[in-house]
Amino acid sequence: MFEAKGLITPVVTALTEEETFDAGMYREFIQHLIAAGVDGIFPMGTNGEFYAFDPEEKLAVIKTAVEAAGGRVPVYAGTGCITTKETVEFTKRVEALGVDCLSVISPYFVAVTQDDLLEHFSAVAASTKLPMLLYNIPARTGNNIAFTTVKKLMESHENIIGIKDSSGSFDNTLKYIENTKHGIHVLAGSDSLILWTLMAGGTGAISGCSNVFPELMVSIYQYWKEGNIEKANEAQKKIRPFRNVMQMGNPNSVVKLAVNMRGWKVGPARRPSNCTNPAIKDALTEVFRQY
Repeated sequence: MFEAKGLITPVVTALTEEETFDAGMYREFIQHLIAAGVDGIFPMGTNGEFYAFDPEEKLAVIKTAVEAAGGRVPVYAGTGCITTKETVEFTKRVEALGVDCLSVISPYFVAVTQDDLLEHFSAVAASTKLPMLLYNIPARTGNNIAFTTVKKLMESHENIIGIKDSSGSFDNTLKYIENTKHGIHVLAGSDSLILWTLMAGGTGAISGCSNVFPELMVSIYQYWKEGNIEKANEAQKKIRPFRNVMQMGNPNSVVKLAVNMRGWKVGPARRPSNCTNPAIKDALTEVFRQY
């Protein structure tokens, strides 16, 4: 069975200044991340601005990620859309590209019940043979996936193997770990909770900060794996100043600006969420002096 584990990067999508996909830079950046030791590549997540691209653009990005990874690390692809019909159709197209695992965000913008979520994720899981992670990010979607719903889904669909929790609530993460079946893959989606999720029984993290500090974020997982909790905690604490700056704007847009400032010309975030506030750039400059 596929194991969703380790430090996985939800890759920022490289764009030109005209906001078109820059496949060459995207490949270079993925090579950089793999060389830094990340355990997986995740195109079209929140940090990849999935919400800003049409289906054909998304497919081009995911296809490029698969080619760039070249089988060296697993590729996790985001396929979640607002409606069940659209998600199922897009998931089938992505499966044909050769990705290793799917990540499916809960429907967003529309209010849904837990029964709605059960039906939605069940339909997506039934449409594919690929392993599938649920993606919980209620601050962005308005919908929280209850642990009871996750439990039912995992009992009914063998290919639903776990969940990325970006709720920011450690108690919510614990509910997934403690109240679902043995073997669930729970991945931290909030970078400030990576070590604590691992210590509680989680299997890894999908870390937006690893776009900016890949070696540092990888070290949290590696130190934990070696049993060196003190070193892992030291690495975990080092990202706090950067996390503070992320709150000054749209978080994934701040991440993308930071990647550019670190020398990787991945271009702007698509408007209107591009970071143009000079105070953010000044704050990032100050943060980088600490690393």
